[in-house]
Amino acid sequence: MRPTREPRVTLDDLVEVLLNKGAVLHLDLIVAVADIPLIGVSVRAAIAGMETMLEYGMMRNWDEATRAWAERSAGRRALDLREGESIVRRMSGGHLLTEGVYHGWRPGTVHLTDQRLVVLREEPREVLWQTELDAVGSVRLKPERTVGGEERLRLEVSSADGRRDLLSAREPEALHDLLVRALAGRLAPALPAAAATEEEPPIAEGHLWYEEPRRAGPLWRGGRARLTAGRLTWKSPVDARPALALATTDLAGVERVPGYGPAGEGSVLVLCTTAGDEIRLAADDPERWLRWLTSASPVPATA
Repeated sequence: MRPTREPRVTLDDLVEVLLNKGAVLHLDLIVAVADIPLIGVSVRAAIAGMETMLEYGMMRNWDEATRAWAERSAGRRALDLREGESIVRRMSGGHLLTEGVYHGWRPGTVHLTDQRLVVLREEPREVLWQTELDAVGSVRLKPERTVGGEERLRLEVSSADGRRDLLSAREPEALHDLLVRALAGRLAPALPAAAATEEEPPIAEGHLWYEEPRRAGPLWRGGRARLTAGRLTWKSPVDARPALALATTDLAGVERVPGYGPAGEGSVLVLCTTAGDEIRLAADDPERWLRWLTSASPVPATA
């Protein structure tokens, strides 16, 4: 690994690097008074997210013991686990129930296991909502404005049969990432051998800014976009996986909007999806990206 310099990187990006890739710290320090060495400090430390630590074989015994204790003390008492089922993550959250004229959130605890996703209410005990991971088609973060005007991130879970459910979670980004990884691991063996080796030729590739939904509000991030006949993906230099993956069949239209963006006046493009959502991108050359995206979208663009 070699150090790189990226002037557009933010503190969030630095934290993501530490969590996803990690860093090794070597420090030798001598504290002296009047040129007399008094204290010596020698530090050799590895700093990374637990997933990265485990990937490289570090802290494995501690992690296994801690997970086993947590599962015995909390998981099994809260959720009736099946034979061979284990809890991956649990956090406070809820499920949006929509039945007829009723529309409201039901609070509980979100449990992600290696087999299913469950929203459980403990008192009185009731499974408010659950789905098998095998039945999940896709997951995405969806910003929603509350009655009080605050914008919060929700997790939209789409089933293979077309049903969409909305969940709340204390850490929506973390839950989203865990679900994406679980689905990727489940779907990978089912891909044909040719699909794993062949890649669609790109219509366009280049630098774009993506307005990423965050808990504290949307944030513009710079990264690289790739547009093919089948989908549009966007990934920042510090991301381990694309933060945006949109099938071109879900692209309902493209519009260039007035105003300022990260690349200056008139640089913002708004992508409308068939689900009624909007995705905002910014480009140094918005006209070219407008033409490229228009060619991939079944609906004409608006200048």
